[in-house]
Order: sequence, then C-alpha cells, then structure tokens
Amino acid sequence: MIRTFFVLLYIAVMSIVTLPFCIIFLLMKLISKRVTSKLGQPFAKYVAFWPIFLISGGRLKIEGRENIPKGTAVLFAGNHRSMYDILAGYIAIPSEHSTSFIAKYEMRHIPFLSWWMRVLNCKFLNRRDPKEGLKTIQSAIADTKEGFSMFIEPEGTRNRGEGVLPFKPGSLKISERTGCPVVPVAMIGTDNLLEKQYPKIRASKVTVIIGEPIPTEGLSREQKVDLPNVVRARIVEMLESHGFPCDEKKSADTDIER
Repeated sequence: MIRTFFVLLYIAVMSIVTLPFCIIFLLMKLISKRVTSKLGQPFAKYVAFWPIFLISGGRLKIEGRENIPKGTAVLFAGNHRSMYDILAGYIAIPSEHSTSFIAKYEMRHIPFLSWWMRVLNCKFLNRRDPKEGLKTIQSAIADTKEGFSMFIEPEGTRNRGEGVLPFKPGSLKISERTGCPVVPVAMIGTDNLLEKQYPKIRASKVTVIIGEPIPTEGLSREQKVDLPNVVRARIVEMLESHGFPCDEKKSADTDIER
C-alpha cells in the first residue's frame, strides 16, 4: 500500500500545483485547440503521466513507434485492460503527434485527470445515451478532419480475462468517415499495475506495441463493416507474438457474462 499512498499523494500535490497551468491551457483552448494540444500534451506527459507511471513502479517498453504515419491524423485502436492504458498510450505516442483519447463518460468526473483530458481535447463517450454518443463521435470526426489523431478502445470496457473482447460494431466510425488509417496498439501488463490486486498498486513491466497502419480510404461498405474484426485480429496477432494468451472462447464467454 506504500506505493499506492505515494501515487495518491503525488496526484493530490499535482492537482494543486498544476491547477493554474491547467486553467491557462483551458483558456488557450478557446483561442486555438491546436496550439493548446501542442503545448499541453508534452506538459501533461512529462509533468503528470510519466511521474505517476514511474511512481507506480511501471517499467515501459515501447515497440513500433516508427509505424506511426507522419503528417496525417490517424485513429489509434488498442485493447483495454486498465486505467493505466491512457497513461501508457500518451507516453508511447510521440508528443508532436496531437492525440486525443475517446474515454468513457464516467471519467469526466475524475478530478485532475479529467481536467488534463479536456486540455488534451479528449472526448467522453456516453454509451448509455445513443444521441449524446453520436454527438461525441461527430465531434471526434470533425477534429480528425482538422488533423487531430484519436485513440479509442473498441472493446468498450476493461477486459479482466484473457485475449481481446469483441469490438463494438461501428467502433471505428471515425476512421470510416474520414478515411484516416487505423493504427493497432497492443498493451500488455497495464492491469498488473492495479486491476489484478485493486486497490493496491504493484510494480510491473508494461509493453506497448504499435502495429503497422491499416488503410481505410476507399473501402467498400462490406469492408467497413468488417473493419473492427480486421483490426481486432491484428491486435490479437501482436499480443500472441509477444506470448500473451488470447483464448478466443474465453474472451467471448467473458463478454457474454458482462
């Protein structure tokens, strides 16, 4: 519990110390989202996300950064195992690549983290309200067309079992509507930090594998419908190549239980 105490202490201190900076960034956002993202992302990455990750005992290995296309917006799609996925994702993606996470609606109520997520132009997706959820996706589509990359976790919930849960239908709508490439991201070990012994935080090695981009421009209607399955299969392949078990039957059973 000592590690957990220091993580919570750091978050509390950071909430106070960085509050003026957060307010400044939010005011800047009213003038320019792009400038705010360019300045806010490295600030949050090195002042908040990296320190929290290190204090938690995270040892990060990143593979495939060279696969991220330059000069264009992309849709990062990753498996979801932990609340630490956002930290690991932002640390793994180069700061010069303006990226916003599509997070679950409940995260908008978390102090400090949600403030910085707003600075970074993140979207809070309400899956229980289709109308509000559609507005969020439309906003993400508009931002992608302006050159902002998005990061989504198409499973829709944290997977506490093996493998990867089935992707939600239409989860890659942002890419389908904009034609931006999908970059598959496989995360291993983020749940070892917290979820497997919640509420205790335990040191763990975390591996983030960034796969080759999957082009989506010019896809037929049938190919767009099958896109979530294609991306999921790529992530499963990446996980299995690193020794992470992906029992498809167990993953499906877990999804049904939910």
